[in-house]
Amino acid sequence: MVPRLTTALTGPLLELEKRMLERDTAIEHWLRAHWLEHSPPFYASVDLRNAGFKLAPVDTNLFPGGFNNLNPAFLPLCVQAAMAAIEKLCPEARNLLLIPENHTRNLYYLQSVARLSEILHHAGLNVRVGSLLPEVAAPTEIALPEGPPLTLYPLRRLGAEGRRLGAEDFDPCAVLLNNDLSGGVPDILRNLGEQWLIPPLHAGWATRRKSAHFAAYREVANAFADHIGIDPWLINPDFGVCGEINFQERTGEECLAYNVDLLLARIKRKYKEYGIDAKPFVIVKADAGTYGMGIMTVRDSSEVVGLNRRQRNKMAVVKEGLQVTEVMIQEGVPTVETLDDGTAEPVVYMIDRYVVGGFYRVNTARGADENLNAPGMHFKPLAFDTGCTLPDAAQSPDAPPNRFYAYGVIARLALAAAALELERSQPADA
Repeated sequence: MVPRLTTALTGPLLELEKRMLERDTAIEHWLRAHWLEHSPPFYASVDLRNAGFKLAPVDTNLFPGGFNNLNPAFLPLCVQAAMAAIEKLCPEARNLLLIPENHTRNLYYLQSVARLSEILHHAGLNVRVGSLLPEVAAPTEIALPEGPPLTLYPLRRLGAEGRRLGAEDFDPCAVLLNNDLSGGVPDILRNLGEQWLIPPLHAGWATRRKSAHFAAYREVANAFADHIGIDPWLINPDFGVCGEINFQERTGEECLAYNVDLLLARIKRKYKEYGIDAKPFVIVKADAGTYGMGIMTVRDSSEVVGLNRRQRNKMAVVKEGLQVTEVMIQEGVPTVETLDDGTAEPVVYMIDRYVVGGFYRVNTARGADENLNAPGMHFKPLAFDTGCTLPDAAQSPDAPPNRFYAYGVIARLALAAAALELERSQPADA
């Protein structure tokens, strides 16, 4: 179930929330049946947008950072979920190797790695953090803003045939990636035939595409909406794809403009159907990659033709220097959430199939129709008022426990889509 949360936020009473409250038993049964057929990813975080008239995921991260932003009071919930995930994959596991991003200068990220290590330790695992950085040639301590230092260990191949990955005097049962492989798959991670690698390599941005995820999400949303009797558009961001583009050479602009026009026309029809008095917009984003890079808000197709040099440079390259050749055009979902005089959106965290917490991403420099994962953002942990509970039918549909129940439901639908996505993208020889 979803933890009950407290929040100072208020917003429009959603008919959608009311429907979820009325159908909560059917919702849990539907999700439980899905997990019988499809294994959830080990962990994930989902960025949500609440527009007042629509509640939808806009991004799903299969290598989540930010565990340090979760409420420490609910560490036991994280530990229980991690136990469940480990028991399914490798029930005899004692040792686990955690491989983070190469962000040795980002102490806030390393604080998240430390918190994740703590969760796994309490789940009954000996954890070492192994670094992909070639300069980490010996155990290296890094002081953190809070708590003890984090030690990074150099990686080495183990076993007679070198088909295991570990560190000096450390032979793990499983390897947990917290690195999204934007720069490609390092050779040292290939051909690990004797260990669980979690998530699998094809979950990384070297091969994963956001459009594939949202195609799977559309399928999940349609089935779920049919089950509880709602219009799937209320929970599903429409999208299109432009598969051949080069921003620096200005090729593919016609494809992009055409797809922007198509999507805007579809959104306008839905706005008219629901009497929404607002100008629709779309988000153009790199189809692979993360960290809020390669993203722009577009309200008219003319805005993507003849981009200036600064705009082209912004869109051409994402994390790890990955060149953008494919973009997804996603329906823009505005947010009605505000906090600390800034625009806000909830981010929900899951381990296995369990919601374990979340936080608000807040950005005082961005508007309700813009990407908030950008300079100026900060995080506010969502405060829990009790443990893991059912939604409260005695309260109004937009009361805090019910609103956050709805957030947890949509996040779990995105998790269900990720399960389908990973199944379908698995290489034939895996």
